[in-house]
Amino acid sequence: MPIEAVHPGRFQPRRQFPEEALEALAQSIRENGILQPLVVRRHPDRPGAWEIVAGERRWRAAQRVKLHEVPVVVRELGDRAALEVALVENVQRQDLGPLEEAEGYRRLIEEFGHSQDALARQIGKSRSHVANTLRLLKLPPAVREMLEAGAISAGHGRALIGAVNAEALARRAVAEDLSVRAVEQLVAGGPSGARRSPGGGSRPARRVDADTAALERTLGERLGLKVVIEHGAGGGTLSVGYKTLEQLDDIVARLSRSATPAS
Repeated sequence: MPIEAVHPGRFQPRRQFPEEALEALAQSIRENGILQPLVVRRHPDRPGAWEIVAGERRWRAAQRVKLHEVPVVVRELGDRAALEVALVENVQRQDLGPLEEAEGYRRLIEEFGHSQDALARQIGKSRSHVANTLRLLKLPPAVREMLEAGAISAGHGRALIGAVNAEALARRAVAEDLSVRAVEQLVAGGPSGARRSPGGGSRPARRVDADTAALERTLGERLGLKVVIEHGAGGGTLSVGYKTLEQLDDIVARLSRSATPAS
């Protein structure tokens, strides 16, 4: 199809087209051509023209290479279906920004009634990944701007969710080049990681009897994660800590297997 007959789509979830990434894609197209066709539909407002449903980056890079034609797959899609295809195609790509990805998930859930479980299966991600990415939309606007600009990572963003002074901590993380773990400690209550009590003081150090400590170590060694047991007269809690989404997925998978009745 002539490249001038193709136009950007109104449902493109991607807001940024980094120069370096576009140039790298253009170089790939110079050497190998466009390996994956664009998905287009008839343009609703321009007779004889076509609207991109998926593949705007390839179209932009092809213009740099001065291609006269681009390979396309024509789909007969209404607005609702075009939006869904555009969102699913983009969120499956690894180079989509974390906020663009989160906004895509939000739209798929709110506008198409997907549950987080169904959406995770459709795009090939874990439910915890979808849930944690969506949480980034709760960040203050200034922090979202830093995340979108790449000044902080999605890990920093997740650590700052719900923090009263999130913007100040984000700016400190940028100024001091803090790791995600360092930001988590600051949010928890300081470099020592001590959480602040409602009255403003640090909580006292835990005192654990020998039997409980031994059980924590045994469980921790089996899981490969930090285990904390809190026990009192009325019962208690068992907490398993994790640092990455992959570790969380592993815990969920183990619990799911344990809950499945034997055949």
